[in-house]
Amino acid sequence: MPVALVTGASRGVGRGTAIGLASAGFRVFATGRGIEAADLPASVVRIRCDHLNDGETANAFAQVGANEGRLDLLVNSVWGGYERMTENGEFTWGLPFWQQPTHRWTSMMDAGVRASFVAAAEAAKLMVPARSGLIVNISVWAAKKYIGNSIYGISKAAMDKMSADMAHELRSHNVAVVSLYPGMVRTEAVMAAAAGGWLDISNSESPEFIGRVIAALVAQRDPMRRSGEVVVAAQLAIELGVLDIDGRQPHPLTLETA
Repeated sequence: MPVALVTGASRGVGRGTAIGLASAGFRVFATGRGIEAADLPASVVRIRCDHLNDGETANAFAQVGANEGRLDLLVNSVWGGYERMTENGEFTWGLPFWQQPTHRWTSMMDAGVRASFVAAAEAAKLMVPARSGLIVNISVWAAKKYIGNSIYGISKAAMDKMSADMAHELRSHNVAVVSLYPGMVRTEAVMAAAAGGWLDISNSESPEFIGRVIAALVAQRDPMRRSGEVVVAAQLAIELGVLDIDGRQPHPLTLETA
């Protein structure tokens, strides 16, 4: 049974990924500040972890190592910056960079990029000696085009560059790293917006879809050939014959349609 750790699994894409991987037969460890209250299968091992605290992150990976003796997959879904979009009655998410609250930079770069970096470093300590493993960093099209605000784009571009450079340094150790782009995912926040008529979710993906796609990538037994790449989840699903939980095949977004 392959062993996976999913960061930021309390809700959203991380929670769905943990569920999808567990359904595919993975031994799943899930981390997050609110992980105890998360709606997850009983088989998923919950580790409360504030990924802003490097000690807590190290302890989470130490627990996996002690219990399982190995780690086959890390999915970095931990992220900050989606909270507090509205402040004092003003929607600040889409403001130009000189009007952006500085807490958004701190959230995305520290609770997002830095937290993923530290988690990947801890994962590498388990994977390198085993000469095997896959690290998946969840990113989005904002790394390639302007979406939302400049801080969002900067942080996601950093995720992609981090993945590429980690892949370069890990290649000789047979450990793969990819950036994975979901499409529109039916997270709790997205569904709330859709209920208000703000979003068209006709070409959306379930949160579990990402877990299914990653499980299929691992099952290929050759993730190294994609290491260092940006992978669009829906496109990879077509290549690997993966369907969403409702039997549908989401249409891959492109740079033009994202």
